[in-house]
Amino acid sequence: MKIAILSRNPELYSTSRLVEACHQRGHDVRVIDPLRCYMTIASQRPTIHYKGEELTGYDAIIPRIGASITFFGTAVVRQFEMMNVYSVNESVAISRSRDKLRSLQLLARKGIGLPVTGFAQSTKYTQDLINQVGGAPLVVKLLEGTQGIGVVLAETQKAAESVIEAFRGLQAQILVQEFIKEAHGADLRCFVIGDKVVAAMMRQGAEGEFRSNIHRGGKATVVRLTPEERSTAVRSARIMGLNVAGVDILRSNHGPVVMEVNSSPGLQGIETSTGKDVAGAIIQFIEKQAKPGKNKTRGRG
Repeated sequence: MKIAILSRNPELYSTSRLVEACHQRGHDVRVIDPLRCYMTIASQRPTIHYKGEELTGYDAIIPRIGASITFFGTAVVRQFEMMNVYSVNESVAISRSRDKLRSLQLLARKGIGLPVTGFAQSTKYTQDLINQVGGAPLVVKLLEGTQGIGVVLAETQKAAESVIEAFRGLQAQILVQEFIKEAHGADLRCFVIGDKVVAAMMRQGAEGEFRSNIHRGGKATVVRLTPEERSTAVRSARIMGLNVAGVDILRSNHGPVVMEVNSSPGLQGIETSTGKDVAGAIIQFIEKQAKPGKNKTRGRG
C-alpha cells in the first residue's frame, strides 16, 4: 500500500513510529507536511500538490493534525477524501473532536458520563454559572487549549469569578467544569482503534499538580480498565466518528466520566508504559479497512 502520514515534523516519536510500522509491514510511506500542500478545487478532478508535485496513487492517509492547524489541516484531509483516498480519521470527525463544546454536547446527547459543564458568552451571570456546576473548587478551560495549557483550577468562589472574568476580558471562549476531587490528579488514557481499546495507561499528575498531562510532568503506568470504562471509551470514539482516538477518562464517584476525545493521540507515552506496538496496530487496521471510497463522508463534511 501507498500511505501518506500528514505531519509537520517527521522526527516526532509518533510520526517516526508510524513510518517504522509501515516499513515493517512492507508499505510505501511518505511524511507530508499539510501546511506545504496546496489544492485545486474542481468537481471533475480535484488535486493536491506538494512542493511542486501532484500527489497521486495513495491508498490511505494517517492525519496527525495539530490543534493549531486544524482549519487548513482538515481541508487537506477533506481533499484527499474527495479523491477517494481512505483516511483513518475523517475530516468531519477531526473537526468535531477539536471543538470541545460540540464534542461534549454530542457525548452528552448519547448518554456518556461527563463532568457537569457550563458555558456562557457573558460574565453577567458568572456566579449562577459557577453554582450550576456545583460551586468551587472548579476547573476553567480555554476551548482552544491543548496538553493542559489554558486549564486552571479555581479553589474558591472568588478565585473562580476572577479567572472567568479575566478570560472573558481577553475575549476567550471558556468552559467551566465540575472538579472531580476523587480522581486525585489522575486520569486514564484509553487508546481506541476501531471497536476496541488496544492499550490503556493511568497518568498521574506531578506533586501538587491537578493536571495529569505527561507534557506537564505527569507519570504513566499500565492500568486495568473496568468493562464500563472500556465501553465508555469505545462508544465515545464512535460518537465522534474516530477510528483512532485517545479517550481521557476520570474515575469519579458516579462512574467513568470523559474529559476529552483526542483525534491525534500521541504514541510515546502509551507505547512506553504498556510495551504494546500501537503503531503497528494502526497500520493493521488500515490494511483491513482501506478501500477507495470507504470514507463515510467522502469529503462532504
